[in-house]
Amino acid sequence: MPIPLGVAIPAAVAGLAYLNAKTAFWYDLSLARGFLPAAIKNSWREHYDRANNFYKLEDRAKTKSSANRIFLMYEDRTWTYAQSYDMALRYGNWLQKKYGVKKGDIVAMDMMNSDHFVLLTFGLWSIGAKPAYINYNLTGKPLTHSVKAAGTTLMLVEPDVADKVDDDIRSELKDLRIELLTPELMTEIERTEPIRPPDALREGQLARDMAILIYTSGTTGLPKAAVVAWGKLTMAGTIAAGFLNTKPSDIFYTCMPIYHSSATIMGYSAILEAGATFAIGRKFSTKTYWNEARKYNATMVQYVGETCRYLLAAPPQLDPVTGENLDKKHRVRVAFGNGLRPDVWEKFRDRFGIDTVSEFYGATEGFFATWNSTRNPYAAGAIGRNGWLFALVMKTRLAVIDVDPDTDLPVRHPKTGLGRNARRGAVGELMFVMPDDSADRFQGYYGNKKATESKIVRDILRKGDRWFRTGDLVSWDGEGRMYFHDRIGDTYRWKSENVATTEVAQAMGAHPAVVEANVYGVQLPHHDGRAGCAALALQPDVYSSSAPTDKQQQLMKGLADHARNSLPKYAVPLFLRVVSDMAAQTTGTNKQQKHGLRVQGVDPDKVGGDELWWLRDGAYVRFGQKEWNELNGGRVKL
Repeated sequence: MPIPLGVAIPAAVAGLAYLNAKTAFWYDLSLARGFLPAAIKNSWREHYDRANNFYKLEDRAKTKSSANRIFLMYEDRTWTYAQSYDMALRYGNWLQKKYGVKKGDIVAMDMMNSDHFVLLTFGLWSIGAKPAYINYNLTGKPLTHSVKAAGTTLMLVEPDVADKVDDDIRSELKDLRIELLTPELMTEIERTEPIRPPDALREGQLARDMAILIYTSGTTGLPKAAVVAWGKLTMAGTIAAGFLNTKPSDIFYTCMPIYHSSATIMGYSAILEAGATFAIGRKFSTKTYWNEARKYNATMVQYVGETCRYLLAAPPQLDPVTGENLDKKHRVRVAFGNGLRPDVWEKFRDRFGIDTVSEFYGATEGFFATWNSTRNPYAAGAIGRNGWLFALVMKTRLAVIDVDPDTDLPVRHPKTGLGRNARRGAVGELMFVMPDDSADRFQGYYGNKKATESKIVRDILRKGDRWFRTGDLVSWDGEGRMYFHDRIGDTYRWKSENVATTEVAQAMGAHPAVVEANVYGVQLPHHDGRAGCAALALQPDVYSSSAPTDKQQQLMKGLADHARNSLPKYAVPLFLRVVSDMAAQTTGTNKQQKHGLRVQGVDPDKVGGDELWWLRDGAYVRFGQKEWNELNGGRVKL
């Protein structure tokens, strides 16, 4: 007896829905939407000698449907694709005539975010030169090291950061021409003829060849220049555009620094591939972030690190006339970035009315990434997600490897010497396998073979294999969700237990008085391992150095109770450091730094004006020079 159509169709729909829920088939297809075109584009461009991204801008500018579409927005200026191309040609010709920049030269760019940051980049590419993106916050030795490491022939500096390039820097870089992009020079550039440089200046570029130098943050040493190749711009940009389902009508807003790979590779490169609009904020501020997103009519916004936490901690913006709460008055449908903490994820989405959070994980010098897009709490906090189909790809590209917490090295079998996969749900180091063509896909650090080699580990799952070490501890559950746990070296060992700083930070950050928590381990005299310390930024209305002692003590007792109720006993921080300026402990991309805090430890002479507290008899009490002397004298047992 045939089944009635009215029963068969709903049953089939329900069955397919169940199958999709189990396999995440449609989610995997959304990933394929970017991966397949990326591979095709990359091969095509290299085959036809069009790997240089200048050609993609030229194509947009010469195509009738996109020529007059806005590519760049900055403050009150807009640039169509055609106008951007025209200005890039002017920059290229000016650089040739004014400074003799030639094919293969590397030019250092010490600039804040602006439309001209992007336009200058394309100008360099037009003549076969390459930019080295300098972190404009750098001074002293880190700055001179970064410039020297790139072997630059010219350094262009924006007037707003010229104070960082002082006489000492100029003396150290005495053989390098350093020029300020003054208003007079900008007028000179605009008056230069937009003559197209010949293809000969750009020919012979392969996908593996360098497009940009982007530097590591240098939080535990001097910055290293990571090579960003043409293939990475094409592949990652296309994948990101497909992953976000970016349309030409989309407007992507970022105030994350363009000198960083997030705003470059996942920002303007992805927008160029999609033919959409890239809106630029000068720098991050909680006061301007949403105002600019509304001003530009952004449909996508970018975050990095603690950006969303800072936005969440800021008071609501109110309409000055009506008093209306403006938190959800915008056109943003997607927030895209990396480093969004699980404890902030859903709170951020709910408060600001964001439909979708799209998180990615990757390294500037790496060659693979993970992706997670979600509209509900199911995968909130995950740095990557996959269904059954994409799991097959993932298993051939990455692994979560067991690591010895005492050595931070892979656990090796005593007979074979091989490493091993961490079981599903267990924490291990995320590694990416280096394929046979890894020389084409992993360029490492420019002119630094030793640092490049340090990222490679061999003989992990079979003899002769090679893996890229991310240095990040993650877990991968049975549902295809991957979660970040800690950075190797950040996890500390106390009372024979491993403590993940992210777990403690998330717990402490859940207290209503805590704006931000940065957790790390500190070495103490006469004690093994490292004791937990939480640097806290507290709500100013509940804590101040001038607050009555009893009020402070009540808050500190509450923090101790909260920590004990939220964490295992061994993970409860023994010390609190109430910081006056948490921004001093973050990078330019809003990522927390721990190295300086670890070095300072809990020595009162090294923490500046910050206040220290320690856990005694179930409450946090003041910790000062007297207590430090007792620790040093071995008169305290913790």
